[in-house]
Amino acid sequence: MNPIVAEFIGTMILILLGNGVVANVLLKDTKGNNSGWIVITTGWALAVFAGVIIAGPYSGAHLNPAVTLGLAIAGKFAWAKVPGFVLAQLLGAMAGAFLVFMMYKDHFKLTKVPGLEAACFYTSPAIKNPGLNILSEVLGTFVLILAVFYITGGEFGEARTPIGLGSIGAIPVAFIVWAIGLSLGGTTGYAINPVRDLGPRITHALLPLQGKNKSDWQYAWVPIVGPVIGSAIAAGLYLILSA
Repeated sequence: MNPIVAEFIGTMILILLGNGVVANVLLKDTKGNNSGWIVITTGWALAVFAGVIIAGPYSGAHLNPAVTLGLAIAGKFAWAKVPGFVLAQLLGAMAGAFLVFMMYKDHFKLTKVPGLEAACFYTSPAIKNPGLNILSEVLGTFVLILAVFYITGGEFGEARTPIGLGSIGAIPVAFIVWAIGLSLGGTTGYAINPVRDLGPRITHALLPLQGKNKSDWQYAWVPIVGPVIGSAIAAGLYLILSA
């Protein structure tokens, strides 16, 4: 295990469980069919938790180019490492999406609603309005990245001795993602992560899914640009507040 491998595996697990819960809720004849938004947002939060506990000890568990970018802007991560991390995240997201396809292959075949299979791969807006869709992704990512900057470890006593929380230390970021999904996710599906959308979108375009749409590439820039802007704003604000 090394940081690049950790980012690949962690992101793969993130997408496997995150897009997996979407497939479980949306596809025909699954055990979780029609179980709703609460299940989806909870599943995504726990997907983040699983990815973070796997990758955290080796790479810091970015699992998201917006996190990598924000940390680099804030001077907490080397710019030279950014391309390698982002590539590992993208490939991991593609692999996770492929595993979701294999897991739910029979249910994809049974699902006849046009475009419904696409929601198991990439995000789309409830109401298509590029300006407000961008704002949604900017705000969601801004909350995520700003909160990540202020996550602190547990301490004990007046001496403020650090407490090693182990895997429990991944819970705060999972709660943040859960809160974003519940409060801000209803407009665009809260990508808040460029590769969470782009990786599965590429996989969707390559897979032999019956009756699939054309992967909606006209919208694909929104969940890339929005998180990048949100991350940059959060990092800039953090630098100002900590100056």
